[in-house]
Parts: sequence; C-alpha cells; structure tokens
Amino acid sequence: QLQLVSSGGGFVQPGGSLTISCIASGFILDNYEMGWFRQDPGKERVAVACLDSDGRAAYTDHVQGRFTISRDNAKTTLFLQMNSLNTADTAVYYCAVDSARRTTCGEGGSYGQGIQVTVSE
Repeated sequence: QLQLVSSGGGFVQPGGSLTISCIASGFILDNYEMGWFRQDPGKERVAVACLDSDGRAAYTDHVQGRFTISRDNAKTTLFLQMNSLNTADTAVYYCAVDSARRTTCGEGGSYGQGIQVTVSE
C-alpha cells in the first residue's frame, strides 16, 4: 500500500526558508504524478507545485521562483524547498502521489499527512 509520511513543517520568519519532505514507504517515486498542495482553514486543498511523470516541474504563480519541488536520487523522497517565505504562505501542506498517473499533480492519488507551515514575525 502506498504510504507517504511528511515532515519538516514549523515556524519561520518572513523572508526565511524551509524545506518540507515526503517519504514514500514501500514504493519508488518513479514515473508518477506528484505534487505539493496547501490548504487554508475552511478552504479546499490547492496545488502549489507539481512534478509530472516525465520529471517536469510546474508551479502556481504565487510560488514561482520561490519554491522548488524535487525528488532525491533514490526516488524515495519528495521535497518542497520554500524560499523568501511570506505570511501568505502560511498553510497546511500536503504531498500527493498518483501512481496510476491519472491525475495531474497526484491530486487523485494518495496523500501524506498535513504539516503546518507558519510564517510569522
């Protein structure tokens, strides 16, 4: 069974950086649709960064140039490096993997547990 375990959330000051991780258990992150989503209170999850089955990355406008989605060489961990953070980046973040490659950004696949990222003075 595809399991994802997220880690690395926490508090950071505006302008700071944080990297969150998502470790795959029992499978290799290869040729899958993957991504990171954020969720604000009372709102639906929305994608912020995606990595497609060909390894191409895509970002929403508000994180383009600041966030980087990547995968380690062992293909067991998905990362989201977040730079130049601002208060608007505060949210619960989720990783997602669609091993069936039916949905963009892993949206219809399995999710890791949400991790809180708080950007504050």
